[in-house]
Amino acid sequence: MGDTGTGTDEGARPDPVLLTEPAEGTPDVVETHRALREAADALAAGQGPVAVDTERASGYRYSQRAYLVQLRRQGAGTFLVDPVALDDEIDPLIEALADTEWVLHAASQDLPCLAELGLRPARLFDTELAGRLAGFERVALGTLVELLLGYHLEKGHGAADWSRRPLPQDWLDYAALDVELLVPLRDALEEELAEQGKLDWALEEFEALRTAPPAPPRAEPWRRTSGIHRVRSPRGLAAVRAVWEARDTLARQRDIAPGRVLPDASIVQAAVAAPATEEELIALPVFRGRAQRRIADVWLRALRTAARMPKSELPDPSPAHDGPPPPNRWGDRDPAAAARLSAVRTALATIAEAHRLPVENLLQPELVRRTCWRPPAELSAEAVGKVLRDGGAREWQIELTVDALAQALTDAAD
Repeated sequence: MGDTGTGTDEGARPDPVLLTEPAEGTPDVVETHRALREAADALAAGQGPVAVDTERASGYRYSQRAYLVQLRRQGAGTFLVDPVALDDEIDPLIEALADTEWVLHAASQDLPCLAELGLRPARLFDTELAGRLAGFERVALGTLVELLLGYHLEKGHGAADWSRRPLPQDWLDYAALDVELLVPLRDALEEELAEQGKLDWALEEFEALRTAPPAPPRAEPWRRTSGIHRVRSPRGLAAVRAVWEARDTLARQRDIAPGRVLPDASIVQAAVAAPATEEELIALPVFRGRAQRRIADVWLRALRTAARMPKSELPDPSPAHDGPPPPNRWGDRDPAAAARLSAVRTALATIAEAHRLPVENLLQPELVRRTCWRPPAELSAEAVGKVLRDGGAREWQIELTVDALAQALTDAAD
C-alpha cells in the first residue's frame, strides 16, 4: 500500500521549503503567572482549533511529566509554557482551552502528561491517526507535513533531556515548529478523509482516544526486563524481580530513568551469575564502575533476599496469562484456534487492503486474538458483533468486519 490521496506525481512534486524557525519567530518561554495569564487570554481570543504538543524527558527522568507545553492558535500565535517554573499551576490555561478542539500528533503519547496538569480536550483531532486511516504508509509529523503541505521541518531534539534548564534556543525553535503547521495539516487530512469517505471513522476514533481510561498498571512489570528469557529458574527470576524492584525504588526517588540507574542487561547478568559477595558482584561488567560500586549494597541486598526466599514465594516461570498465549504457540496448544486465527487474519487483510487501511487500525490485534482463541458459542454476525463491541471495537470497525469474521470463524470450524 503506497501513499495515497495526494493527487500529485511523486516525481513532479517540488522540493519542500525548509523551516528552521517559526514564521513569526520563536516566542519567549512562559514561566511567570503574569505571562501565563496573558498567554491564556490570547489563546481564548483566538479562532479555530488549538495545536498542542509536549516535550518530556523520557530516557532521562523516571516521571513522564511534561517539561514544556507548546500551543498555537490562529489569531493568538505560538506559546511555549514551562509548567515546572509555574509549579504546575496553570488554571488560566485550563480555562482558556476548555471548549476548544485540540490538534495533536500521536495524541496517546501526550494526553497522559497533559491530564496530569489538568489539561483535557473537549474535542480531539490526531494527525498521526488521521494519516493512518487515510492510508499513508509513513505518518511521522515531518513526513506528513512535507507530503501534504510542502514544508520540511527542522528536527532533531525530540529525544533530548527536556528537564534541562535553561532550554537551548535551537531546542525551543524545534518545539515551536512542532505546532507551527499542525492545524493546516489537520485541515489537509480532514479533506483527504472526507474525500475517501472515512471522516466519520476518524471522528469515532478520535473520540475513543479522547475518552479512553488510563491504562491499568501491569501486574508484574519486572517480567518485561529485556533479556529475561536467559533466566530460566524460579530462583533466578526472583533475583530479577528483587533487583528490578530495588532499581525502580531508587529511580523513583531520584527521578532518573531506570535504565540510567542500572541497565536491564546488568539485572539479568546479576541474576544469572548469582554473586554471593560484594567482591563477586563488582567483578561483573557495569557493577565495577564507580557509580555502581557506591550502591553495590543495594543490589547485593536484593540478590540475597531472592536467594533466601522460600520456594513457595518464588515466581512462576510460566505465569498464567490474562488472555491467549503468543500466536506462534497456538499450533501446539490449540490447532483449531490457530486455524481460526489464520482464517480471520486473511479476511481482515482483504478488507484492510480494499479500504486502504492498516490492518491494526481496522481491528485491534489483541481483540482479534482473544476472539479467535475463545470465540462465542454461536458464530453468527450478531454474536461476533457483541464480542467485538464488548472488546472496545468502534461501530465503523464492527460494520466493516463482523460479517467476514463470522464467516471466517464458521469456515474454520467446518
